[in-house]
Amino acid sequence: MVAVACGDGASGDGGGDEGPWTIGVSNTLVGNGWREQMICAIKAEASASGVIDEVVVVNRNGGPTEQIADLESLISQGVDAIILNPTDREALNSVIEEAIDQGIVVVAVDQAVTAEGAYVVTNDQVAYGRLGAEWLFEQMGGTGNVAYMRGIDGVPADTDRDTGFQEALADFPDINVVSEVFTGWDPSTGASQALELITTQQIDGIWTSGIDYTVVDQFAAADVPYVPIVGADNNGFIAQLIELEGDGLVGAAVTNPPAIGGVGASVAISALQGENPDQEVILTPQVFDSSEQGDLEGLYDADQQVGWSTYVNIDPYTSYEAADVATCQGPGE
Repeated sequence: MVAVACGDGASGDGGGDEGPWTIGVSNTLVGNGWREQMICAIKAEASASGVIDEVVVVNRNGGPTEQIADLESLISQGVDAIILNPTDREALNSVIEEAIDQGIVVVAVDQAVTAEGAYVVTNDQVAYGRLGAEWLFEQMGGTGNVAYMRGIDGVPADTDRDTGFQEALADFPDINVVSEVFTGWDPSTGASQALELITTQQIDGIWTSGIDYTVVDQFAAADVPYVPIVGADNNGFIAQLIELEGDGLVGAAVTNPPAIGGVGASVAISALQGENPDQEVILTPQVFDSSEQGDLEGLYDADQQVGWSTYVNIDPYTSYEAADVATCQGPGE
């Protein structure tokens, strides 16, 4: 996992006192294993730092309107830093800038914002979409019907992944996208959509935006042959790529680690301590496919939840142990 850092420190730096500090977290997607692990990584890094006294999590399903209200609530509670997974690239800017003006460090993780002074810590989502699509189209021999299973319409990560997907698609004129659906990054929604797709249409390959292992399950449920599938580095999908290889499953896992939350916490703490961290940290995704069984076996964790990523730490930013993420307890909990 390669992290690229760039830019000068943001204007919301905390100033370098000794703490302890309080971190607020805004998450607007509940019931998603990736987001749960992201929050647990934030808590783990906060605990490992020894300088955070509390992590306040505002956690509900919603869009920009709800997130603006949640951010305003965190500001009113007097937190020292806010880590958010943003629902929109620009709609949150005014409340983010309000927080920064009050001396609060703001870090957007997983998805980018354009607010001046905010730190951005994210996977390269354009590359995520492109790398997975290129692998899929090549695996299909450059021809055939693809089911395109996206995330949430309009959110920055989905928009960026679509940019990468379309870049790859432009180089494969004989690939036909015969269905484009939004899963909401919900495993049960993705499962029902996949079951309908593979039983009603000729599908030769599936690109998923991280809802992968439940999609694979539908092939057995429908008793139809597997087609090449792109997913993320979810533990359940990694297990399927290992265990079902002999049954004909061919797939690729593109990394998108929830440990990005831990990186965001590390950046926030560094800013609070006056260390002037880089304003932008971008992780470069990797692709692990069925032909790399040794690498897949190295990624798989039999004790990990199926919907959690097998990437737990990101050097040099995170300093916790894997067990700290699993227990999911912040300072004082």
